[in-house]
Amino acid sequence: MKTRQLGFWTGDFGNKYVERNLFSSEQIRERGQELDKLLVSAGISKDISILEIGANIGVNLKGLRRCGWNGVFYAVEPNRKAYEILVNDKEICLEQGVNMDGFDLPFQESSIDMVFTCGVLIHVHPDDLLRLCSEIHRVSRRYVLCVEYFSPEPVEVKYRGHDGMLFKRDFGGFYLDRWPELRLLAYGFLWKRVSCFDDVTWWLFQKLC
Repeated sequence: MKTRQLGFWTGDFGNKYVERNLFSSEQIRERGQELDKLLVSAGISKDISILEIGANIGVNLKGLRRCGWNGVFYAVEPNRKAYEILVNDKEICLEQGVNMDGFDLPFQESSIDMVFTCGVLIHVHPDDLLRLCSEIHRVSRRYVLCVEYFSPEPVEVKYRGHDGMLFKRDFGGFYLDRWPELRLLAYGFLWKRVSCFDDVTWWLFQKLC
């Protein structure tokens, strides 16, 4: 599925994003610790299988590996430059990496324990959001983790001088309104001042059926 937003991220802007976001070893460790803390506090086992949609170069997955997460990892990333770095990173040790968008995931229904996004849904046009989240819900067997910018009402924000590239909303509410069988396990806020995340809200759901 080709969208204006995907064209933006798979082209020159996406390539430059990769160059701007080559995290230091310390930043990767800190990012992993934040994700580890929120997952472990909710009782999630470190041996689950995990799929990240829009993984870029794999900073989140690498951070989790450094915190002892030893399950099978999968990743989907549409930008070719980021994808090449991701799949060649031996520390992440992907079971499968796919160079594509998340609108038609090549995985069976309820096949991966946890599926998550981090700073990805904000870059999906509102008209396309349900399709992507439906795929995340379909593939997840047990958990959905969503880490995104929050707004109580849907709002578009200019992104680095570009229109139509960043959309904030209550993503947790978006999931619950459409899949009421999801159970909210935990939610929180990662404050930029004291974390390596950029003022994002996170929601962790359990899939009950």
